[in-house]
Amino acid sequence: MTIDHAMVRTKPKPWGSFDLRPWSSASTSDGPIGELWFERPGLAAPKTALLLKILLTTEPLSIQVHPDDAFARSIGLANGKTEAWYIVSVIPGAKVAVGLNYPRSAAELRTAITDGSIANIVHWHPVHPGDVIFIPAGTIHAIGAGIVLVEIQQHSDATFRLFDYGRERQLHIENAVAVATAGPREIQSPPQRLSGARTALTVNSYFALEQIDLAPGSVWMLDAPKETWLLAIEGHAQLGSMKLAPGAGVFLEADHADIEVGANGLKALLAYPGPNVNHGALTERRAAGASRGPHASPCAPVPTSFDTAALKQTETPNWLP
Repeated sequence: MTIDHAMVRTKPKPWGSFDLRPWSSASTSDGPIGELWFERPGLAAPKTALLLKILLTTEPLSIQVHPDDAFARSIGLANGKTEAWYIVSVIPGAKVAVGLNYPRSAAELRTAITDGSIANIVHWHPVHPGDVIFIPAGTIHAIGAGIVLVEIQQHSDATFRLFDYGRERQLHIENAVAVATAGPREIQSPPQRLSGARTALTVNSYFALEQIDLAPGSVWMLDAPKETWLLAIEGHAQLGSMKLAPGAGVFLEADHADIEVGANGLKALLAYPGPNVNHGALTERRAAGASRGPHASPCAPVPTSFDTAALKQTETPNWLP
């Protein structure tokens, strides 16, 4: 039985930000921070199946692709990487790229990576707060400047870089060509309302990602029979002995806890391994303004579904020499 206040590990990136508010108070004196990794505290904590991050971009990330499980294991890695993004905030005109504008052969893709024209054939889309983007392994993708997003992914740092905007970091041409789906993005299933308080943003073999919107003053029981991550986005609440505010993360497994929602309500993301929704994850114990008993929560706006796949960015992968 486990309930942990997640610790946050900062990852410097050339495309990161010096302003981490309100997500972190970590120092940026040594350079811009691009990623905040949420981890269980303690060196002896077991490795989790999922990795939860916040990404903050002031420049475009590299154009990249991730391997699936089979390819990752063929080169000695534990697993591949499928991921999803939840867009928190953007500057006007911010974009992400998912897939190519039309299909290419392996030879054409190799040439585009080699001569840099890959930057002109990825399919860029504007994004807005609340957009949800699913990116299965093999999807060529990139994140533009001026975006804050939450990423949930298989716990892997396996990334093959196709283009890096002149930063002179290593490209991984042969591996990228071997794993990439060199064509347009897949159609993405839209979010599904589970209840007045819960919306399933994306559900797949590896993880389920939900948005929860809890009314001011309500009390809920969060039940986590298996690995579960909660990340506060807006508002405040108390979860057991922990205070939830924007950027606060909690890990639960084989345990449960009450969430007492503050005066401004709580918007949060909930993530756990797939392939099924945990329908019993959230039970209302006391409605807003009531002393006891179940009550339907007011419906929050359903997040929009970006009609394709999701995201990821990294520095040189840990497994590279």
